[in-house]
Amino acid sequence: MMQLAVRDQPLLNVDNLVVEYGLGNKIVHAVSGVSLHVARGETLGLVGESGCGKSTLGRAVLQLRRAKSGRVLFDGEDLTAMEGEALRKMRRRVQLIFQDPIASLNPRRRIGDIVAEPLIIAGVKDAAERKRRVQEVLSAVGLDPDLVTNRLPHEFSGGQCQRICIARALVLNPEFVVCDEPVSALDVSIRAQILNLLEEMKARFGLTLLFIAHDLAVVKAVSDRVAVMYLGRLCEVAPSEQLFARPVHPYTALLLQAIPVPDPDVRPAESVATGEPPSPIAPPSGCRFRTRCPRADLRCSAEIPELREVASGQFAACHHPLA
Repeated sequence: MMQLAVRDQPLLNVDNLVVEYGLGNKIVHAVSGVSLHVARGETLGLVGESGCGKSTLGRAVLQLRRAKSGRVLFDGEDLTAMEGEALRKMRRRVQLIFQDPIASLNPRRRIGDIVAEPLIIAGVKDAAERKRRVQEVLSAVGLDPDLVTNRLPHEFSGGQCQRICIARALVLNPEFVVCDEPVSALDVSIRAQILNLLEEMKARFGLTLLFIAHDLAVVKAVSDRVAVMYLGRLCEVAPSEQLFARPVHPYTALLLQAIPVPDPDVRPAESVATGEPPSPIAPPSGCRFRTRCPRADLRCSAEIPELREVASGQFAACHHPLA
């Protein structure tokens, strides 16, 4: 892993971001006041249970989902204030790799056209330049352009489709890529290949990554730092090795406790959490994890915990951290 000075001129700054959905006459509180930063060249892993707001946060960063409030600063420019042509130009620098590689490819279009589409949208009119760039990125992700360009998505495996999706994301030479569960839909045997490819592409193209996943082993393998979300809020942010070795938020400890140990002689630890996650339509007052936390008290129900530094470089939003 690279050695990072993560506070030095972050490429991405998310400041108090709030994203809500309308559901009939109710409101889903998907992202509630999240602030984080990603340093240039860093991979920030974003983890949490399904429905905690990870993907919504990733899409809001790219302005695919508009926030109710807060700011997203990319290289010092406020994306939330951009519209139209200004936002379209900025999107050359930020891209997304989708969770389901097969569903994210148009089944009626040939691979060469799919990968070239971002170039057309970005205004690259020279057909020869588009063809050269498509061949270049397909080769970079380990596919032979001569064999794949004129074929349709259904002719490829899930792993090959994800390589095509990565090529499409890289064709504009972006600086920042949101990877939204990029290996969760793939067979276990293929996941390592795609993760290795992402690491190779990161080094080759100088990428900065926001890596969204619920598989903690995957996040540990690829991330420099890890941010943990629960019910729309950040619980803990820390360097990867530090977080996995010594979590300070009870929810993070619960997640790590759930990682299976491949040893039949090791008994799984008993969970200290109780109940099910609350609904994002009616989240609890104060700390959102308090309804399941064994350390919760009256303060936890009355006061929202702020993300603060508990150990060196390790931040937690908890009134009673483990450290």
